[in-house]
Amino acid sequence: MATDSMRDVRSEALTIPRAGARQPMAAFLARPDRPGKYPGVVVIHEIFGLTENIREIARRFAREGYAALAVDLFSNGARPACLLRIFHGILVQPLKNGVVADLQQALEILQRRPEVDPGRVGVIGFCMGGTYALQLACVDGDLRAASVFYGQNPRPLDAVARACPIVGSYPSNDFTAISARRLEQALTRSKVPHDLKIYPGTWHGFFNASRSVYAPEAAADAWARTLSFFETHLRANPAG
Repeated sequence: MATDSMRDVRSEALTIPRAGARQPMAAFLARPDRPGKYPGVVVIHEIFGLTENIREIARRFAREGYAALAVDLFSNGARPACLLRIFHGILVQPLKNGVVADLQQALEILQRRPEVDPGRVGVIGFCMGGTYALQLACVDGDLRAASVFYGQNPRPLDAVARACPIVGSYPSNDFTAISARRLEQALTRSKVPHDLKIYPGTWHGFFNASRSVYAPEAAADAWARTLSFFETHLRANPAG
């Protein structure tokens, strides 16, 4: 366990048990370094895995008063097998697949933490992680809010009718901009609270500060919108 005394954040590595005798999933937890019951957020990485960039996003949530659990979807076996499993869950069997089951297990572990208010939990994901954040938003009734960055829509799209409130951030120079427009229509039709924005002139991965496509102004705005949306629908909206 480590403490960032300059920013009042405590972090630690965890393992998430999985059903059967399968290898547990590695994870990284960041939370405020002071007593209290905090809203929780599951952080789902992009295709690069649980990188330092994703850990820093978890720490950023902790500095804002959240307990953030960043999962490692590539810790369940050989990377090619993990990728096959992940894309099978996106392209072949969305909404009901092993990756969603693992994420629900991670959410349950987060809710059991003594420093987490189990009635105030959400999810955020990037790229393929954003795709799974949307899937989780459609199938898990405990979620209060979901944030998606350039993810693909679930199939069938009508599944979003039972989703929690969703905030989404998309680049204009990317195929997921089409997904954003279709998602906007579906959420409006189903009267699901949402805030979706497409950022002109940006590319896939614009939120990742370690990449050449990083767009600092768009990233800052997307982060501010996410925090504002979570403040309304997650932090101030306990279950029931």
